[in-house]
Amino acid sequence: MLKAKQAGLNDTAVIGVYIFYNLVYALCAFPIGIFADKIGLKKMFVFGLLLFSIVYFGMAFSTNIYTIAMLFFIYGVYASATEGISKAWISNISDRKDTATAIGTYSGFQSICTMLASSLAGLIWYQFGANATFIITGIATIFISIYFSFFVETKPL
Repeated sequence: MLKAKQAGLNDTAVIGVYIFYNLVYALCAFPIGIFADKIGLKKMFVFGLLLFSIVYFGMAFSTNIYTIAMLFFIYGVYASATEGISKAWISNISDRKDTATAIGTYSGFQSICTMLASSLAGLIWYQFGANATFIITGIATIFISIYFSFFVETKPL
């Protein structure tokens, strides 16, 4: 949102971009879920992470409002490819009797880690600027994608 604001959008347009992102997310969630059932949750999750890194690298180097709008479109697809997929994956690998506990634990840790990551991103943004924040996040996401691709099992425990 801050990047959209820095690109010259007024507050109303920034809110519009956020609504656009949520609309893309909502419209893509169901078809991406169907596709994930066909290709596998892990593959879809990694694909979503790669989209996230594309968005962040794009945000680092773009000041064009139309490019930023396209990146928010991709960001909505990323959310569709990771949010529900991660919970479905957790429900597939946890014992049936522990599914709600597993998803609740995941959600709790996700919230804590999001807060910590956002704080760290804010510090990097403040010290080194927006571009450094986006580039570092994009690189970290590539490493996370590699980790999930090669070192994470998809079979139930």
